[in-house]
Amino acid sequence: MKLLSLFSVLLFSLALLLIPNVPDNVQVQGNHLLVDNSPYYIKGICYHPVPKGQTIRDFQTLDQDLELMKEAGINTIRVYAPIDDIQVLDKIDAAGLKLIVGFGYNQNGVFDILSETYLDYIKKYKDHNAILIWEFGNEYNYHPEWFGGDITNWYNALSTATDLVHELDPNHPVATAHGDLPDKQALQLNPNIDIWGLNVYRWDQPQSVFREWQSICDKPVYLSEAGADSYMKIAKAGFEQGENQYAQAAANGKIIDAVFKESDNNSGIIIFSFTDGLWKAGNPDQQDIGGWAPNSSGVPYDGAPNEEYWGIVDIDRNKKETFEVIKEKFLNFSLDKNN
Repeated sequence: MKLLSLFSVLLFSLALLLIPNVPDNVQVQGNHLLVDNSPYYIKGICYHPVPKGQTIRDFQTLDQDLELMKEAGINTIRVYAPIDDIQVLDKIDAAGLKLIVGFGYNQNGVFDILSETYLDYIKKYKDHNAILIWEFGNEYNYHPEWFGGDITNWYNALSTATDLVHELDPNHPVATAHGDLPDKQALQLNPNIDIWGLNVYRWDQPQSVFREWQSICDKPVYLSEAGADSYMKIAKAGFEQGENQYAQAAANGKIIDAVFKESDNNSGIIIFSFTDGLWKAGNPDQQDIGGWAPNSSGVPYDGAPNEEYWGIVDIDRNKKETFEVIKEKFLNFSLDKNN
């Protein structure tokens, strides 16, 4: 009897090993994403972890970072370059988070569009359960100089890449991260994009972009970047000059509220960014103010994106004031409760 029981257990274990690993199927329906036919709303964070004193992305703090992300109610990570490390992808999946994987046009032949090596990456990882969306480019519409002075060259390359991915992987949507609202040319040359990401910096009121979007396109849309930094280059809107975590927290709270109120008309929001980037504006061993001139952009509340102060945690993973604001809003939101 015991031998039969042991034999049954062994047979069952062998059967489990032989069952193929079926990845989640991600589709778009109306204004939203479906993951295995269940509604999925992006509550995301941009993630490019470069350690203090370095200039290259490194995942040495991944375990700590994932715990912080889970605590904050984040369900989606957006990366600007593919992660070619199965252990990193497995940890992200085990944490219950999904990835929006970004591909650049010209990354010296490393999984980029120009060399078509992005297809090698997709072939390798398209069945990994961490994958949510394949995303091409990041605000390339602002840089026609990267494409021989003619942005049409980018839109044509994007269209070709989209079609090739659809042939290769029918289980994941293809997106692009566009700088604010695309024009007619961008939309007409890319009819097969499944879902559009928009990097939107309109002070603390991004919701106007959704009404504008509805008038030009019937595809779903998410905010691929939104948020505020924690440095005020000038005193403005009642916020003091200098490092000002309160200003960042106030702006992010209003931005998230505005997006959630329009959740019928969008697929989610990705806050920029997880950690401060000391590599961006000067000496990577220290935090430099940097940034543009005040009142030169739509970044709340000084109009100056101070590049090294965008994190919801600092470089040592100390939580900023905005962390708790994001946590409260992300954990308390669901499509079922708000629709």
